[in-house]
Amino acid sequence: MEKKILVAYATHAGSTREIAEFIGKVLTDKGVEAEVQEMKSMKTAKEYDGMVLGAPMYIFHLLGDAHRFLKKYKKEIEKTPTAFFSLGPITEKEEDWKNAREPFEKELAKYPWFHPVAKEVFGGKLDAAKLEFPYSLMPGKNQLPQGDIRDWDKIKAWAESLPGKFDL
Repeated sequence: MEKKILVAYATHAGSTREIAEFIGKVLTDKGVEAEVQEMKSMKTAKEYDGMVLGAPMYIFHLLGDAHRFLKKYKKEIEKTPTAFFSLGPITEKEEDWKNAREPFEKELAKYPWFHPVAKEVFGGKLDAAKLEFPYSLMPGKNQLPQGDIRDWDKIKAWAESLPGKFDL
C-alpha cells in the first residue's frame, strides 16, 4: 500500500502555498503520494502516514491558521511523523535570519507536545502590493525590502529528505 503524506499550509499572499505545492511534487516524484491542502479548509487529518506543515511568519508569529491547525489536530499530529517549515526573512542578512529562526522556535515551543521530525525556515517573498488586511494598512510597507529569496534547491533537498525521516 502506498504511503500518503499530507502537505498542509497556511498562507497570506500565496508564497507558502507555492512552496507546499512544490514539496508535494517533490514527494510525488520520490514515489510518495502527497496531498496538498490549505490548513483552514481541512476537514480531517486522519489516515496520513506523515505530515508536512508550513506557515509564514508575520511580525514574529506564525499565521493564525497554523496555530488553529496545531490545536485542532493535536491528537493526529502526536501520533504521525510531522515536519514543519516556515517562511521568514526576505533578505540575506544574517541578522534577519536570526530574527526569523528565534521566533519560529518560540512559536513551536508553545506546543510542548509537538516534536517535528524535521523543521526549517526558508527565505520568503514579499510583494507589498499583495499584502492583505491588516498588513496592507501597515505604515511604511512600501519601504520594506521587496523580493523573493526562496531557495528552491534547498527546499527540494529538504523535501527529498522527508521520506527517510518519516520511515517511508
